[in-house]
Amino acid sequence: MEHKRITIRASVELWKWNASLDSSINQLLGMALVDMHTSLGRWFAVPWCFCFCLSPLYAKGSYSRNFTCDTNDYAALADFSGHIRGGVPGWSLHGTSSSGCCNLQGASCASTATGKRIVILDLAGHGLTGPVSLSLAHLDQLSYLDLSNNSFQGAVPVKIFLLPKLEFLDLSGNMLIGTIPLTSSLPSVRVFNISFNTFYGKFPILSSSSNLEVLDISHNEFAGTIDSSLCDFSSQIRVFSLSFNCFSGKIPPGFGNCSYLSELSLNGNRLSGDVPDDIFKIRPMKVLDLHDNILSGSLSPSIGNLSELIQIDISLNMFMGPIPNTLGNLVKLEFFSACSNIFVGTIPPSLSNCSQLEVLLLRNNSLSGQIELNFGALPELVGVDLGINYFYGSIPSGLLQCLKLEFLNLARNKLFGSIPDEFRKLQSLSSLSLTRNSFSNVSTALKILQDLPNLEILVLTGSFSGGDEMPTRGITGFNNLMVLVLANCALSGVIPPWLKTLESLEVLDLSWNNLSGSIPSWLGSLDHLFYLDLSNNSLTGPLPESLTQMKNIITRSGSNKSRPYPGYPFSIKRNSSSQGLQYKQITSFPPSLILSCNMLVGPILPGFGYLIRLHVLHLSQNNLSGDIPGELSGMSSLEVLDLSHNSLTGSIPSSLTQLNFLSSFDVSYNNLVGNVPSGGQFSSFSCDDFVGNIGIKCLYSSSESPKVLGSEKEQQHSTGPTMPTYVMVEAGFVFGLSIVWNALFFARVWRAAYFDMVDRLFDMLYGI
Repeated sequence: MEHKRITIRASVELWKWNASLDSSINQLLGMALVDMHTSLGRWFAVPWCFCFCLSPLYAKGSYSRNFTCDTNDYAALADFSGHIRGGVPGWSLHGTSSSGCCNLQGASCASTATGKRIVILDLAGHGLTGPVSLSLAHLDQLSYLDLSNNSFQGAVPVKIFLLPKLEFLDLSGNMLIGTIPLTSSLPSVRVFNISFNTFYGKFPILSSSSNLEVLDISHNEFAGTIDSSLCDFSSQIRVFSLSFNCFSGKIPPGFGNCSYLSELSLNGNRLSGDVPDDIFKIRPMKVLDLHDNILSGSLSPSIGNLSELIQIDISLNMFMGPIPNTLGNLVKLEFFSACSNIFVGTIPPSLSNCSQLEVLLLRNNSLSGQIELNFGALPELVGVDLGINYFYGSIPSGLLQCLKLEFLNLARNKLFGSIPDEFRKLQSLSSLSLTRNSFSNVSTALKILQDLPNLEILVLTGSFSGGDEMPTRGITGFNNLMVLVLANCALSGVIPPWLKTLESLEVLDLSWNNLSGSIPSWLGSLDHLFYLDLSNNSLTGPLPESLTQMKNIITRSGSNKSRPYPGYPFSIKRNSSSQGLQYKQITSFPPSLILSCNMLVGPILPGFGYLIRLHVLHLSQNNLSGDIPGELSGMSSLEVLDLSHNSLTGSIPSSLTQLNFLSSFDVSYNNLVGNVPSGGQFSSFSCDDFVGNIGIKCLYSSSESPKVLGSEKEQQHSTGPTMPTYVMVEAGFVFGLSIVWNALFFARVWRAAYFDMVDRLFDMLYGI
C-alpha cells in the first residue's frame, strides 16, 4: 500500500524591507501550520496555530534576499547542492560568485551579529534525493530548516542536531534512517518534526529544548518506553505526536505537567495498561488519540474534565466496562471513536449534550439494549457507526432527524421491523449498511431508499429473511448508486429489469438468494460495472455474450465519479474460517465475474479473453460443457480461475501458462483429458487442482507444490452446507466517516488532527 507522507509545511510570512530597520525586525514572524497526512490518505491540521518571533536572532539588522551572503555559507550550500540529485530552480552554485546566494529559491539571509548570514532554508517538496550533507551544519545562524517531503536518504549528521539558533526543523516525509543522538542540543528549537522516515532507537529526549512547542516523531520505528519527562523541561509543548512507532509498556505519568498540551497522539504503538489519570487534567487538550494500542481497563469518568476536547479516538484497544456518562460534559466534542473495544452497556445518554458532535463510531463492541440516544439533539451528525454490537429493537426515529447524516452503519445487530418511511428525509445520506439484521419487506425498503438522491453505497446483506420476491417494478431511483449488495436475503424471482437503469453501478452482488431465470444480456452493457456476483442462485441458460464486452473490465477507468471519491474498505469472505480479502476503496476492488453455483449451461465463451482487466473468474458448479477456450489466456490480469464441477471436455490449453498473475486455478471434477501444462504459474499448482478428471495426467505431487485453497475445496466437495461468499463493507464506514470528518475540518479555523485505522483493523473486525 502506498503511504501518504506526513508533512509539516511552514509558511513564514516575512515583512517587506523598508528604511526603518528596527520596526521591520519587530514584524518578522513565522507561522507554523502542521498538516498531517495518514497511510489511508486523509489529513487534518493540528488545532494549534502559533507565531514565534524570530527577531531575537538579529540584534540590529534585517531580513533580505539582496544581501551578499557569507562565503562560508555559500560554500556550505554549494557542497550541499553538489551531493543531491533533482534540483531547485535557480540553484547553480558551482563556478559562480557568492553575491547571489541570498537570492536562491528557498534561502533567505539576514544581517546578524556575525554578518549577513543564511537564516532560512526551505526546500520542502522539491523531489530532492541524496544525503543530508554535513555542510548544512556550517550554517550556524540557521533558524529555519525545512527539507520535508523529498527523498533524502541515509543518516542525518549529528551536528545538524547541534545548531544553536535553529527554531524550526522539519525533516518529515523522507527516507532517512538512524538514531537521534543523545548528545542532541537544540536550545532554540520550537518545532521538531522528523515524521515519516525510518528513524529508530529509543525515545529522543530533547532535554535542552526548553522552548519546544511541537514534537512530531510519528511514523518511524522508535521503540522502548515513552518518556514523559519532556513535559518537565518543555512546559510550553502543545503538540506531542508519537503515532505509529513501536513503543511499548505503559503510558507513563507526567503528561499532566504539559499544561499547555493541545494534542496528544500515541496511536499505532504497543502501549498497554491503564491511561494515567493526570492526562485527564490537561485542560487545553483538544485532540486525544490513543487508538490502535492494547490499552485496557475502564475508561475513567475523569475524561469529562477535558472540556476543550474536540476529538477522542480510543478505538482498537481493550477498554472494557461502560462508556462513562461524563462524556456529556464535553460540549465541544465533534468526533468520538471507541470502535473495537469491549465496552458494554448502552450508549451514554449524556452524549446528547454534545450538540456539536459530527461523527460517532462505536462499532465492534458489546453494547446492548435499545438505541435510545436522543439523536434529535445532535443536529450536526454526519456519520454514525453502531455496527457489530447487540442492539435490538427498531431503527430509532430520532436518527432520522439528523438531516446532515451522510454515513450510517447499523450492521450486525438484532434490529427488526420495517425500514421507516422517514428514511426519505435523509437526503444527504450517501452510504448505508444494514447488514445482518432482521428487517421485513425488502420491496418496500427499496422503494423508500430509492428516493435518497445522494445514496452511493447500499449494503443489505442478510438483512431480510422472509423469502420476499425481488421487486421488478416501482423502482425508478438510485440514480447515483455505485454499490448495491442484496446478498443472502432469501430473495426469489428474477434479476429485476430496473437494475439496467443504474448507470453509475460499479459493484453488484445478488449472491446467495433463490433467483431464477437467465442472466439478462443488459448486465454486460452497464458501462461502469466491474464486479458482478450472482453466485449461489438457481440461474439457468447460457452465459450471455455481453459479459465478454464489459467496458470497465476491458479498459478499467476507475470510479465514474469526477470528484474525489472517498475509499471504503470491502471484504470478501469465502467461508467461516477464512480471513477475507480486504480492499480499501472501490477503485482497488478486484474486477470480478462470480457466477458459480447456478445451473448455467453451454460453453465457456472465448470472448472472455477480451477482459484484460479481469482478476477473478468463477464459473464453478454449473453445467457448462465443451472445451476450455485457449483465448482465456488474453485475460492478462487474471489471478483466480475456477472452472471446477462442470462438464468440460478436451485438454487444458497450454496457452494458459501465459497468465503470469494466476495464483489460483481449479478445473477439478470435469471430464478433461491430457497432460497438465508445464511452465508459468502452473508449477505452483498441485494435483488437487485437477482431481476428478479421469483422463488428466498430473505430473505434480502435493509435496512438490502447495495446495491452492485446499480448505475451501474440502468444504465444497463435502455434502454439508457451505458458507456464503459475498461482499462485506460495513468496516468501510469507519474509514468513510473519517473522510467526511476530514472534509468538514479542512475549512475550520481550529482544526483537529486525526489518524485513521490501519490495516490491522479489518482482521480484528470480521467474522461471519
